Amino acid sequence: MIAYLEGTLLKKEADRIVLLANQVGYEVLIPLFVMEAVGVKSVGDKVSLFIYYHQTERQPKPVLIGFLLEAEREFFQMFISVEAIGPLKAVKALNLSIRDIARAIESKNIEALKRLNGIGERTARKIIATLQGKMGKFALIREDETGTPVPADDFVEQVIGVLVDQLGHKLPEAKLMVMSAMKRKPLIANPEDLFDEVYRGEMLNE
Repeated sequence: MIAYLEGTLLKKEADRIVLLANQVGYEVLIPLFVMEAVGVKSVGDKVSLFIYYHQTERQPKPVLIGFLLEAEREFFQMFISVEAIGPLKAVKALNLSIRDIARAIESKNIEALKRLNGIGERTARKIIATLQGKMGKFALIREDETGTPVPADDFVEQVIGVLVDQLGHKLPEAKLMVMSAMKRKPLIANPEDLFDEVYRGEMLNE
């Protein structure tokens, strides 16, 4: 199974690209929010993508779906667990950033979810019912820069690692987010609670 591809952009269309990796051209479907970033690339540029690989008896031809961050692929896997949303429908639906979709789910914002391509009120309610309470991590996806020291607890380092490696934050900003959360709630003792507090802090700052 293909989980990651790194290569040269060979062809670009509205909803897909052809990526040349190890002398093989892979057709990769790209959700709109990802295409906004990939779209600035030119033929011949280097591109790296985390891949969701889809193949079933009903869909025997393999379908590759590309994402810039591992967390975006993880969100996609959760999103298609919602009843009546398959991978191909999800690719077309994701015309907003994962961060915005995650925040809409957490805040039960049906109108925001209805802005997704092909998503009506009934499906929006299903999305909230299935995923609400599980989106805090994905709502933290963003990039900025600041700086501050941070305690060295193992679970703290784990959370910082996810913020940087999976959610696209710069290291100084991730440290500041975690330090602020620990100051607000110093008795946090596990990564799940720390993620929740980081998310709450980000929402309060907006």
